[in-house]
Amino acid sequence: MAATMHDVARLAGVSIKTVSNVVNGYPHVRAETRAKVLAAIDQLDYQVNVAARNLRTGRTGIIALAVPELSLPYFAELADRVIEAAREHGLTVLIEQHGGDRERELEVLSGARRHLTDGLIFSPLALGAGDERLLEVDFPMVLLGERIFHDGVDHVTMHNVEAARAATAYLLELGRRRIAVVGVHAGEVVGSAGLRLEGYRLALADAGIPFDPSLLGEAGLWHRATGAEAMAALLESDAGPDAVFGFNDALALGAMHELQVRGVRIPEDIAVLGFDAIDDAMYSFPALSTVDPGKEQIATTAVQMLVDQAANRQSYRNGVHRPTRVYADFRILVRGSTEPATEASRR
Repeated sequence: MAATMHDVARLAGVSIKTVSNVVNGYPHVRAETRAKVLAAIDQLDYQVNVAARNLRTGRTGIIALAVPELSLPYFAELADRVIEAAREHGLTVLIEQHGGDRERELEVLSGARRHLTDGLIFSPLALGAGDERLLEVDFPMVLLGERIFHDGVDHVTMHNVEAARAATAYLLELGRRRIAVVGVHAGEVVGSAGLRLEGYRLALADAGIPFDPSLLGEAGLWHRATGAEAMAALLESDAGPDAVFGFNDALALGAMHELQVRGVRIPEDIAVLGFDAIDDAMYSFPALSTVDPGKEQIATTAVQMLVDQAANRQSYRNGVHRPTRVYADFRILVRGSTEPATEASRR
Protein backbone atom coordinates (compact mmCIF):
# COMPACT_ATOMS: atom_id res chain seq x y z
CA MET A 1 0.00 0.00 0.00
CA ALA A 2 1.08 3.59 -0.65
CA ALA A 3 2.68 5.39 2.28
CA THR A 4 0.57 7.96 4.10
CA MET A 5 1.40 11.16 5.94
CA HIS A 6 0.87 9.21 9.19
CA ASP A 7 3.61 6.79 8.10
CA VAL A 8 6.01 9.65 7.39
CA ALA A 9 5.27 11.25 10.76
CA ARG A 10 5.82 7.97 12.60
CA LEU A 11 9.16 7.28 10.86
CA ALA A 12 10.43 10.83 11.34
CA GLY A 13 9.26 10.98 14.95
CA VAL A 14 7.24 14.16 14.43
CA SER A 15 3.60 15.18 14.34
CA ILE A 16 1.41 14.96 11.26
CA LYS A 17 1.14 18.76 11.39
CA THR A 18 4.93 19.04 11.11
CA VAL A 19 4.95 16.75 8.07
CA SER A 20 2.20 18.88 6.56
CA ASN A 21 4.21 22.05 7.20
CA VAL A 22 7.26 20.58 5.46
CA VAL A 23 5.24 19.27 2.51
CA ASN A 24 3.53 22.62 2.07
CA GLY A 25 6.75 24.58 2.26
CA TYR A 26 6.09 26.58 5.41
CA PRO A 27 9.29 28.43 6.40
CA HIS A 28 9.14 28.15 10.17
CA VAL A 29 10.36 24.56 10.50
CA ARG A 30 13.79 23.83 11.99
CA ALA A 31 16.31 22.69 9.40
CA GLU A 32 17.04 19.50 11.37
CA THR A 33 13.34 18.63 11.59
CA ARG A 34 12.80 19.39 7.90
CA ALA A 35 15.72 17.14 6.98
CA LYS A 36 14.27 14.22 9.03
CA VAL A 37 10.87 14.59 7.37
CA LEU A 38 12.36 14.78 3.87
CA ALA A 39 14.48 11.70 4.60
CA ALA A 40 11.39 9.80 5.75
CA ILE A 41 9.51 10.91 2.62
CA ASP A 42 12.36 9.61 0.45
CA GLN A 43 12.63 6.33 2.37
CA LEU A 44 8.90 5.62 2.18
CA ASP A 45 8.54 7.03 -1.36
CA TYR A 46 5.65 9.08 -0.05
CA GLN A 47 3.72 10.77 -2.86
CA VAL A 48 2.07 14.08 -2.02
CA ASN A 49 -1.51 14.38 -3.21
CA VAL A 50 -0.82 17.58 -5.10
CA ALA A 51 -4.36 18.12 -6.32
CA ALA A 52 -5.79 17.84 -2.81
CA ARG A 53 -3.11 20.10 -1.38
CA ASN A 54 -3.71 22.75 -4.02
CA LEU A 55 -7.42 22.77 -3.36
CA ARG A 56 -6.81 23.08 0.37
CA THR A 57 -4.04 25.69 0.37
CA GLY A 58 -4.37 27.47 -2.95
CA ARG A 59 -0.70 26.66 -3.64
CA THR A 60 0.93 24.50 -6.29
CA GLY A 61 4.27 23.80 -4.57
CA ILE A 62 6.03 25.05 -7.72
CA ILE A 63 8.08 28.22 -8.13
CA ALA A 64 9.49 29.64 -11.37
CA LEU A 65 13.02 30.77 -12.09
CA ALA A 66 13.40 32.92 -15.22
CA VAL A 67 16.96 33.54 -16.47
CA PRO A 68 18.47 34.86 -19.74
CA GLU A 69 20.15 31.66 -20.98
CA LEU A 70 21.17 28.35 -19.50
CA SER A 71 24.03 27.99 -22.01
CA LEU A 72 25.92 30.46 -19.82
CA PRO A 73 27.44 28.37 -17.02
CA TYR A 74 26.71 31.00 -14.37
CA PHE A 75 22.95 30.76 -14.91
CA ALA A 76 23.04 26.95 -15.18
CA GLU A 77 24.86 26.72 -11.86
CA LEU A 78 22.58 29.33 -10.28
CA ALA A 79 19.56 27.28 -11.39
CA ASP A 80 21.10 24.17 -9.82
CA ARG A 81 21.50 25.99 -6.50
CA VAL A 82 17.96 27.42 -6.64
CA ILE A 83 16.59 23.91 -7.23
CA GLU A 84 18.48 22.60 -4.19
CA ALA A 85 17.40 25.52 -2.00
CA ALA A 86 13.77 25.09 -3.10
CA ARG A 87 13.89 21.37 -2.36
CA GLU A 88 14.72 22.19 1.26
CA HIS A 89 11.33 23.89 1.40
CA GLY A 90 9.52 21.06 -0.37
CA LEU A 91 9.22 23.09 -3.58
CA THR A 92 9.73 22.22 -7.24
CA VAL A 93 11.30 24.71 -9.67
CA LEU A 94 10.04 25.48 -13.17
CA ILE A 95 12.90 26.92 -15.26
CA GLU A 96 12.15 29.51 -17.95
CA GLN A 97 14.70 30.90 -20.40
CA HIS A 98 13.80 34.30 -21.87
CA GLY A 99 16.96 34.95 -23.90
CA GLY A 100 17.02 38.63 -22.99
CA ASP A 101 14.07 39.23 -25.32
CA ARG A 102 11.73 41.95 -24.07
CA GLU A 103 8.51 40.28 -25.21
CA ARG A 104 9.50 36.99 -23.61
CA GLU A 105 10.39 38.80 -20.37
CA LEU A 106 6.96 40.45 -20.37
CA GLU A 107 5.42 37.02 -20.90
CA VAL A 108 7.36 35.76 -17.86
CA LEU A 109 5.58 38.43 -15.79
CA SER A 110 2.08 38.11 -17.20
CA GLY A 111 1.81 34.86 -19.16
CA ALA A 112 -0.65 32.06 -18.43
CA ARG A 113 2.09 29.94 -16.81
CA ARG A 114 2.09 32.28 -13.79
CA HIS A 115 -1.07 30.53 -12.61
CA LEU A 116 0.87 27.27 -12.39
CA THR A 117 3.36 28.59 -9.85
CA ASP A 118 3.40 30.10 -6.36
CA GLY A 119 5.98 32.75 -7.20
CA LEU A 120 8.78 33.90 -9.47
CA ILE A 121 12.53 34.47 -9.16
CA PHE A 122 13.26 36.74 -12.10
CA SER A 123 16.58 37.76 -13.67
CA PRO A 124 15.68 40.18 -16.50
CA LEU A 125 18.03 41.43 -19.18
CA ALA A 126 15.88 43.48 -21.57
CA LEU A 127 13.78 45.30 -18.98
CA GLY A 128 15.45 48.33 -17.45
CA ALA A 129 15.03 51.82 -16.09
CA GLY A 130 11.54 53.06 -16.91
CA ASP A 131 9.96 49.61 -16.64
CA GLU A 132 9.59 49.63 -12.84
CA ARG A 133 5.80 49.71 -12.98
CA LEU A 134 5.84 46.35 -14.77
CA LEU A 135 7.20 44.81 -11.58
CA GLU A 136 4.09 45.73 -9.60
CA VAL A 137 2.56 42.26 -9.75
CA ASP A 138 0.04 40.48 -7.54
CA PHE A 139 2.11 37.35 -6.91
CA PRO A 140 5.29 36.69 -4.89
CA MET A 141 8.39 37.74 -6.84
CA VAL A 142 12.09 38.20 -6.12
CA LEU A 143 14.26 40.13 -8.55
CA LEU A 144 17.84 39.24 -9.45
CA GLY A 145 20.48 41.15 -11.37
CA GLU A 146 21.31 44.77 -12.11
CA ARG A 147 19.14 45.74 -15.08
CA ILE A 148 16.21 47.12 -13.14
CA PHE A 149 15.66 48.17 -9.54
CA HIS A 150 12.37 48.84 -7.77
CA ASP A 151 11.92 49.63 -4.08
CA GLY A 152 8.64 47.71 -4.05
CA VAL A 153 10.21 44.33 -4.84
CA ASP A 154 12.53 42.04 -2.86
CA HIS A 155 15.86 42.01 -4.70
CA VAL A 156 19.04 39.93 -4.46
CA THR A 157 22.07 41.14 -6.39
CA MET A 158 25.87 41.30 -6.49
CA HIS A 159 28.45 43.83 -5.37
CA ASN A 160 29.40 44.38 -9.02
CA VAL A 161 31.24 47.67 -8.62
CA GLU A 162 33.02 46.70 -5.41
CA ALA A 163 33.94 43.22 -6.66
CA ALA A 164 35.36 44.52 -9.96
CA ARG A 165 37.23 47.22 -8.07
CA ALA A 166 38.75 44.61 -5.74
CA ALA A 167 39.60 42.32 -8.67
CA THR A 168 41.40 45.10 -10.52
CA ALA A 169 43.18 46.21 -7.34
CA TYR A 170 44.38 42.63 -6.86
CA LEU A 171 45.93 42.60 -10.33
CA LEU A 172 47.55 45.95 -9.62
CA GLU A 173 49.01 44.54 -6.40
CA LEU A 174 50.71 41.89 -8.53
CA GLY A 175 52.51 44.66 -10.38
CA ARG A 176 50.32 44.57 -13.50
CA ARG A 177 49.85 48.02 -15.01
CA ARG A 178 48.33 47.38 -18.45
CA ILE A 179 45.13 45.63 -17.42
CA ALA A 180 42.74 44.94 -20.30
CA VAL A 181 39.07 44.22 -19.72
CA VAL A 182 36.98 41.90 -21.89
CA GLY A 183 33.20 42.13 -22.02
CA VAL A 184 32.61 45.87 -22.35
CA HIS A 185 29.20 47.06 -23.62
CA ALA A 186 29.75 50.51 -25.14
CA GLY A 187 27.61 53.16 -23.46
CA GLU A 188 26.14 50.85 -20.83
CA VAL A 189 25.78 52.31 -17.34
CA VAL A 190 23.20 50.06 -15.69
CA GLY A 191 23.92 46.35 -15.97
CA SER A 192 26.79 44.02 -15.16
CA ALA A 193 29.09 45.31 -17.90
CA GLY A 194 28.62 48.96 -16.97
CA LEU A 195 28.98 48.37 -13.25
CA ARG A 196 32.06 46.16 -13.57
CA LEU A 197 33.69 48.71 -15.87
CA GLU A 198 32.98 51.37 -13.25
CA GLY A 199 34.71 49.25 -10.60
CA TYR A 200 37.69 48.75 -12.91
CA ARG A 201 38.02 52.50 -13.50
CA LEU A 202 37.75 53.27 -9.78
CA ALA A 203 40.59 50.85 -8.99
CA LEU A 204 42.80 52.47 -11.63
CA ALA A 205 42.03 55.90 -10.19
CA ASP A 206 42.80 54.64 -6.67
CA ALA A 207 46.24 53.58 -7.91
CA GLY A 208 46.85 56.78 -9.89
CA ILE A 209 46.93 54.92 -13.21
CA PRO A 210 45.41 56.69 -16.24
CA PHE A 211 42.41 55.05 -17.89
CA ASP A 212 43.34 53.82 -21.38
CA PRO A 213 40.41 53.13 -23.77
CA SER A 214 42.69 51.01 -25.97
CA LEU A 215 42.56 48.33 -23.24
CA LEU A 216 38.78 47.90 -23.51
CA GLY A 217 37.65 44.74 -25.28
CA GLU A 218 34.01 44.88 -26.37
CA ALA A 219 31.88 41.73 -26.41
CA GLY A 220 28.12 41.86 -26.88
CA LEU A 221 27.50 38.27 -25.79
CA TRP A 222 29.51 36.96 -22.86
CA HIS A 223 30.57 33.63 -24.35
CA ARG A 224 33.94 31.91 -24.81
CA ALA A 225 33.97 32.69 -28.53
CA THR A 226 33.44 36.42 -28.01
CA GLY A 227 36.09 36.42 -25.28
CA ALA A 228 38.58 34.92 -27.74
CA GLU A 229 37.61 37.42 -30.44
CA ALA A 230 37.99 40.38 -28.07
CA MET A 231 41.36 39.09 -26.89
CA ALA A 232 42.57 38.71 -30.47
CA ALA A 233 41.51 42.27 -31.27
CA LEU A 234 43.37 43.60 -28.22
CA LEU A 235 46.56 41.78 -29.17
CA GLU A 236 46.40 42.87 -32.79
CA SER A 237 45.83 46.51 -31.76
CA ASP A 238 49.19 46.62 -29.96
CA ALA A 239 47.45 47.65 -26.73
CA GLY A 240 50.16 45.72 -24.90
CA PRO A 241 48.22 44.27 -21.94
CA ASP A 242 50.03 42.48 -19.12
CA ALA A 243 46.77 41.30 -17.51
CA VAL A 244 43.20 40.60 -18.61
CA PHE A 245 40.05 40.92 -16.49
CA GLY A 246 37.16 39.04 -18.09
CA PHE A 247 33.77 40.32 -17.00
CA ASN A 248 32.67 36.71 -16.69
CA ASP A 249 34.50 33.39 -16.63
CA ALA A 250 33.34 32.35 -20.11
CA LEU A 251 34.96 35.48 -21.56
CA ALA A 252 38.11 34.90 -19.52
CA LEU A 253 38.36 31.27 -20.65
CA GLY A 254 37.96 32.35 -24.26
CA ALA A 255 40.67 34.97 -23.77
CA MET A 256 42.97 32.34 -22.22
CA HIS A 257 42.43 30.06 -25.21
CA GLU A 258 43.39 32.83 -27.63
CA LEU A 259 46.50 33.68 -25.62
CA GLN A 260 47.62 30.06 -25.51
CA VAL A 261 47.05 29.56 -29.24
CA ARG A 262 49.39 32.51 -29.81
CA GLY A 263 52.03 31.11 -27.45
CA VAL A 264 51.52 33.71 -24.72
CA ARG A 265 52.50 32.39 -21.28
CA ILE A 266 49.87 32.64 -18.52
CA PRO A 267 50.48 34.23 -16.06
CA GLU A 268 54.14 35.04 -16.79
CA ASP A 269 53.37 37.24 -19.80
CA ILE A 270 49.71 38.03 -19.21
CA ALA A 271 47.70 37.25 -16.05
CA VAL A 272 44.02 36.36 -16.51
CA LEU A 273 41.17 36.88 -14.02
CA GLY A 274 37.49 36.04 -14.47
CA PHE A 275 34.20 36.66 -12.67
CA ASP A 276 31.48 34.20 -11.55
CA ALA A 277 33.47 31.25 -10.11
CA ILE A 278 31.90 28.67 -12.43
CA ASP A 279 33.00 25.07 -11.94
CA ASP A 280 34.85 24.99 -15.29
CA ALA A 281 37.24 27.69 -14.00
CA MET A 282 38.90 25.15 -11.70
CA TYR A 283 39.74 22.81 -14.58
CA SER A 284 41.34 25.11 -17.15
CA PHE A 285 45.12 25.03 -17.42
CA PRO A 286 46.29 26.98 -15.62
CA ALA A 287 43.26 27.10 -13.33
CA LEU A 288 41.42 30.40 -13.71
CA SER A 289 41.52 32.95 -10.90
CA THR A 290 38.05 34.42 -10.52
CA VAL A 291 35.64 36.48 -8.46
CA ASP A 292 33.09 34.40 -6.56
CA PRO A 293 30.04 36.71 -6.46
CA GLY A 294 28.14 34.59 -3.92
CA LYS A 295 25.95 32.31 -6.07
CA GLU A 296 25.04 30.11 -3.14
CA GLN A 297 23.91 33.09 -1.05
CA ILE A 298 21.98 34.56 -3.98
CA ALA A 299 20.07 31.31 -4.54
CA THR A 300 19.25 30.52 -0.91
CA THR A 301 18.31 34.12 -0.10
CA ALA A 302 16.05 34.46 -3.14
CA VAL A 303 14.21 31.22 -2.37
CA GLN A 304 13.80 32.16 1.30
CA MET A 305 12.42 35.58 0.33
CA LEU A 306 9.91 33.93 -2.01
CA VAL A 307 8.85 31.42 0.65
CA ASP A 308 8.38 34.25 3.16
CA GLN A 309 6.27 36.20 0.68
CA ALA A 310 4.07 33.19 -0.04
CA ALA A 311 3.58 32.53 3.68
CA ASN A 312 2.72 36.16 4.42
CA ARG A 313 0.76 37.22 1.38
CA GLN A 314 -1.60 39.42 3.39
CA SER A 315 1.26 41.47 4.82
CA TYR A 316 2.58 42.10 1.33
CA ARG A 317 -0.84 43.05 -0.02
CA ASN A 318 -1.51 45.43 2.87
CA GLY A 319 1.85 47.14 2.51
CA VAL A 320 3.05 45.99 5.94
CA HIS A 321 6.08 44.22 4.51
CA ARG A 322 9.03 46.39 3.54
CA PRO A 323 10.83 44.83 0.56
CA THR A 324 14.56 44.40 1.05
CA ARG A 325 17.60 44.44 -1.20
CA VAL A 326 20.41 42.03 -0.39
CA TYR A 327 23.93 42.26 -1.82
CA ALA A 328 25.70 38.91 -1.76
CA ASP A 329 29.21 38.69 -0.33
CA PHE A 330 32.07 38.21 -2.79
CA ARG A 331 35.64 36.94 -2.65
CA ILE A 332 38.55 36.56 -5.04
CA LEU A 333 39.68 32.99 -5.69
CA VAL A 334 43.39 33.06 -6.51
CA ARG A 335 44.59 30.30 -8.85
CA GLY A 336 47.33 29.62 -11.38
CA SER A 337 46.21 32.08 -14.07
CA THR A 338 47.43 34.97 -11.91
CA GLU A 339 49.84 33.41 -9.39
CA PRO A 340 51.31 30.08 -10.49
CA ALA A 341 52.46 28.95 -7.03
CA THR A 342 49.26 29.92 -5.19
CA GLU A 343 45.98 28.05 -4.96
CA ALA A 344 44.65 29.92 -1.91
CA SER A 345 41.51 31.99 -1.67
CA ARG A 346 41.36 35.59 -0.56
CA ARG A 347 38.73 38.22 0.09
